[in-house]
Amino acid sequence: MYSDIVKEDLKYITDADLPWNLLENSTVLISGANGFLPSYMVHTLIYLNEKYNKNIKVLALVRNKKKAEKKFRNYINRKDFELIVQDVCDPIKTNIDVDFIIHAASQASPKYYGIDPIGTFNANVKGTHNLIKLAEEKKSKSFLFFSSCEVYGEINENQIPTKETDYGYLDSMNVRSCYAEGKRAGETMCICSHYQYNIPVKIVRPFHIYGPGMNLDDGRVVADFVRYLVNNTNLVLNSDGSATRAFCYIADAIIGFFTVLLKGESGQAYNVGFNKETSILELGNILINLFPEKNLKVIKKENKFQKGYIKSKITRVCPDISKIKKLGWKPVFCIQEGFKRTIKSF
Repeated sequence: MYSDIVKEDLKYITDADLPWNLLENSTVLISGANGFLPSYMVHTLIYLNEKYNKNIKVLALVRNKKKAEKKFRNYINRKDFELIVQDVCDPIKTNIDVDFIIHAASQASPKYYGIDPIGTFNANVKGTHNLIKLAEEKKSKSFLFFSSCEVYGEINENQIPTKETDYGYLDSMNVRSCYAEGKRAGETMCICSHYQYNIPVKIVRPFHIYGPGMNLDDGRVVADFVRYLVNNTNLVLNSDGSATRAFCYIADAIIGFFTVLLKGESGQAYNVGFNKETSILELGNILINLFPEKNLKVIKKENKFQKGYIKSKITRVCPDISKIKKLGWKPVFCIQEGFKRTIKSF
């Protein structure tokens, strides 16, 4: 059913010291369930049922039914799993009581920003509005909004590592801002609903998550690097490789998301990521050194991006995770271990 590495991840996640009992006999709706991060949350909840008899009902909201039936083929006939096939931008109706809502529906790859900026923006604005209305109607216990580290914009060097209260410049006239501004608007809608209607919203801001199940064609450098290694081809850089990012393995990130859902303070945002920067060039060299038998190299071919891909101006990204650490979470997997697991899983 799962690969060995994903099985190990799910055991690692569910062994975390979290109040999993809060999910017992509840219903959890996850929007964008076909996506890389939310699908891992679906797997985690089903695993909790299988191993610990938590009796959690999972409602997976997706746009693409065919993709969902393939991704969740082992769950389709289960009583604890149900597909809701619709666009999150349309009103959401269900007769089932929904105790927890995880809103992760959004196009997260930069290759979509130039192709479908309206769809990217609307999932985070209209979609958030629709799910908040559902949370109000169902009197949900906790609402988790997936935001992004992109909400911070172009910040100053002295704001790195970046706290949840650090914000920089975002150009609303640049179409690439459809994602970051959409996430900012979604966050603001969450906070307004918390203030006005007491909706128990919590916000997570993921920083460059990678791992088994990621889409290797999404256009981002991490996916490209993994794809090159899996296919035994040289790693091609579409830049000079000097930009730095903080890369977090998915199993650690999933624990972080559930930590905020179950232990986070309503009306608050939390960074979830690895608190160490690595340059893109350095990452490429680390990866080829993990598999020396492949005898691969890193090759620079600047500005060879996919159609629709809009490059980020941000050169350094690293989270300050002090806030979520107070909830008891910190990442464990180093880059070498996390990427070795990822590449082997493919």
